[in-house]
Amino acid sequence: MSRRALRRLRGEQRGQEPLGPGALQFVLHDDDDVEEEGPKRGPGGRRPRGAGEEGVRVNNRFELINIEDLEEAPGVNGDRTDCLLIDAAASGDKRRAQSGRSESRKDGDVADAAVPPEQSNTSGKLRKKKRKQKNKKNAAGESSENGLEDIDRILERIEDASGCSHPGPPPLSARKHVLYVEHRHLNPDTELKRYFGARAVLGEQRPRQRQRVYPKCTWLTTPKSAWPRYTKPGLSMRLLESRKGRSTFAFEHSEEYQQTQHKFLAAVESLEPNNIVVLLQTSPYHVDSLLQLSDACRFQEDQEMARDLVERALYSMECAFHPLFSLTSGTCRLDYRRPENRSFYLALYKQMSFLEKRGCPRTALEYCKLILSLEPDEDPLCMLLLLDHLALRARSYEYLIRLFQEWEAHRNLSQLPNFAFSVPLAYFLLSQQADLPNQELSSAREKASLLIQQALFMFPGVLMPLLEYCSVRPDAAVAAHRFFGPDAEISQPPALSQLVSLYLGRSHFLWKEPATMSWLEENVHEVLQAVDAGDPAVEACESRRKVLYQRAPRNIHRHVVLSEIKEAVAALPPDVSTQSVLGYDPLPPLDTIYSYVRPERYLLLCSFAHTAPRLSPVSHGNTIALFFRSLLPNYTVEGERPEDGGAGGPHLDQGLNRLMLALRDMMANFHFHDLEVPREDHPEGDGEWD
Repeated sequence: MSRRALRRLRGEQRGQEPLGPGALQFVLHDDDDVEEEGPKRGPGGRRPRGAGEEGVRVNNRFELINIEDLEEAPGVNGDRTDCLLIDAAASGDKRRAQSGRSESRKDGDVADAAVPPEQSNTSGKLRKKKRKQKNKKNAAGESSENGLEDIDRILERIEDASGCSHPGPPPLSARKHVLYVEHRHLNPDTELKRYFGARAVLGEQRPRQRQRVYPKCTWLTTPKSAWPRYTKPGLSMRLLESRKGRSTFAFEHSEEYQQTQHKFLAAVESLEPNNIVVLLQTSPYHVDSLLQLSDACRFQEDQEMARDLVERALYSMECAFHPLFSLTSGTCRLDYRRPENRSFYLALYKQMSFLEKRGCPRTALEYCKLILSLEPDEDPLCMLLLLDHLALRARSYEYLIRLFQEWEAHRNLSQLPNFAFSVPLAYFLLSQQADLPNQELSSAREKASLLIQQALFMFPGVLMPLLEYCSVRPDAAVAAHRFFGPDAEISQPPALSQLVSLYLGRSHFLWKEPATMSWLEENVHEVLQAVDAGDPAVEACESRRKVLYQRAPRNIHRHVVLSEIKEAVAALPPDVSTQSVLGYDPLPPLDTIYSYVRPERYLLLCSFAHTAPRLSPVSHGNTIALFFRSLLPNYTVEGERPEDGGAGGPHLDQGLNRLMLALRDMMANFHFHDLEVPREDHPEGDGEWD
């Protein structure tokens, strides 16, 4: 037989030579007895090869190394090695093992033919003995393969043996901050896919994927092909300070952006939305203009365009983020007292409102947490009045309970009517889930009953309006009782009435379930029994209501204005409801930090095409100039007329012509009437005088 055929039988490949001194060679066939007797080896530990005695060399040098031998072998300098060279392909490759067994059988037959007859008995016994040992090893190897520990347990055993074990990671709830925001939940498509499937959500987007467009990757929005090409508008962000693990940032406006901001303020004062449209044609990513025009589109029932403008504003601000600014960590701060930062707050709030109306409460909850994490101590938009509602709608009962448990000690969340009623509702809804153990369900039910009774003691004026919202007729005993009667709603302070109206107008439909109403009825009767028994908690809660709710802070008023809930807006105090509220900056803080000051009106040059006039100084004492200015905004006194060929010349001439035509028409229809003089009655009527 040729050497090539022998190589194929033995599983060798061309070019496989011994590795030199100390190389690993594994003989898979047991054909001679010399191995039992310990044959002499040549230099370098190699056994001399004779005719037909060449062993089969293994392709992978580490495939037959035993893990236990590695663990028992000492490493360098007495330490165990940290590297395990494990190749599971050799032990798990059944084809190679089967071919090795067949080759060993053939080699064994060839060896039997070469052995003399007098040695056949002894060699046969030794061969049987070796086969039994090999079968035992194979069985042990297969069992070790089936029950082999995974890599993590092996590494743990090595670390325990070496004495350098590391503590395991803490549980997920302990690792993440209560205001931690998850990136994947900021995308509404993630929630919509869970409700309707990927085909329904991405069906319209698939044909557009043929156009290879690679915009900047952002988390808050997805750039659309219909948007104008993005160019830096002059908006940036800088790091103010980093202390105690918290970093404070601030948006900055360049000189070009400041000029655009001044034009925007002039356009707002003109009360003409078309001026903002013209401004966006030259500055398509000016944030305040996008937000103001979004409100105008929303008032005109164009929700799609309003949402698109808000997304474009968010995209513009996210492109200006500082490299260290993180949306999810909960450690980045933005001071609301700076006007440049307020646009980001308002854009996030408007986007959150659109997401809630769109049916994405889980995504809206992440936006709410994001807004709250930007300044959790001051809470300028008072997101705590909304977070419980979104958590209940998203069925994140555990998160709401955890937030209440962690913040109740230092924020007194139970003093807010929304938390006082939403947290026991979360416990009750959690007790209705069937996948929890019975012990947890019973404890959640008890906790819910205890908290709802405390809420009814503290806020008795919530019950009757809640039942009215839910179209539930109260029991005669409850309606006639003095504790829940009309006096409970009338006697509460105005600030508390505002909070109650806000909560009921937003979350009353969460209580309409029959199971929830029956549970509420049970606890109402328990509270009435305690009131009739003279529970001291009744007087304590009444005195606390009179002290705590003297006047609502400014951030609550700002939240009510943004919420646009009619009942809550109607409960605003007169000093807030009578003042003008700007959509791009509702109720600004009294201690605003200005980084630049708007120049005087006569220093501005508003160049709105076709509509906006050139602004010029007018003396306050010039009454005639003010009169003509009121008639025609394009009117200019002598010395203010632009040069010939200027941008405002043709418009001024047209305006003057319109003024002259209007004056002629007014004078043509202008008549003087004499005072009525009593005349004698003529029987013949009005006739000609003689």
